[in-house]
Amino acid sequence: MRQKLQAGEETLGTFLGLGSPNVAELLAHAGFDWLVIETEHNGLDSAEIEQMLMAMNGTDAIPIIRIPAADHFFIQRALDMGGLGILAPMVRSAEEAATIVRATRYPPAGARSFGPLRASHYTFDNADYFARANENILVILILETKEAVADLEAILSVPGVDGIYLGPFDLCLSLGLDPMQQPFAEVEALVERALALCKEKGVAFGIGCSTPQELAQRRAQGCTLLGYGADYSLLANAARTGVEAFQRFRIA
Repeated sequence: MRQKLQAGEETLGTFLGLGSPNVAELLAHAGFDWLVIETEHNGLDSAEIEQMLMAMNGTDAIPIIRIPAADHFFIQRALDMGGLGILAPMVRSAEEAATIVRATRYPPAGARSFGPLRASHYTFDNADYFARANENILVILILETKEAVADLEAILSVPGVDGIYLGPFDLCLSLGLDPMQQPFAEVEALVERALALCKEKGVAFGIGCSTPQELAQRRAQGCTLLGYGADYSLLANAARTGVEAFQRFRIA
């Protein structure tokens, strides 16, 4: 996954917000390159996260955990449980980005303490995990604050930042825009600027899409971390399509 992103290859993923191991397992077998387990905006505890990670075992989908906050404790727990990457919210500066990266790395490169119980297969693979973890863990930051926009070039220059992912709703709120009135020209201009900077710095740029047409558009634009819905929106859209079709049949 990291090699793909560094080579500028497109990857496709989705977010798991329903907290269901069954849904995680289903989508892991669907062909997505990565799946983000949402823990910022729902009530998942550690045991539930582990069950979702276990459900993804035996597939090629890379498990990334969206941590509740860019805190050392949350980062450590996500990685020790077996996450192969983190998605960090509300980043505001290059200094914060560097602190996040350090929390994902073992010394001397960082400040992560050793205890990857599930990640190292319950100590059976301790040596191998320790040797390779620093090179294998993905660090993706959510671009959703006006402070991060102002410090974007410096953030993208932080070694170890693999990608940034646009958080349009919170970004709109931070910029004083009504997120229910999207799209905004200001945000699209920011996407273009971020894409240019990401290409220059060798960092992947991610964005969420809700339709195949939007996927094609963002891919052509140069986005390489392509998100297609979330589990709940994919389910809701499928349900809505069926219900609306039924209602048309009934009226006819």
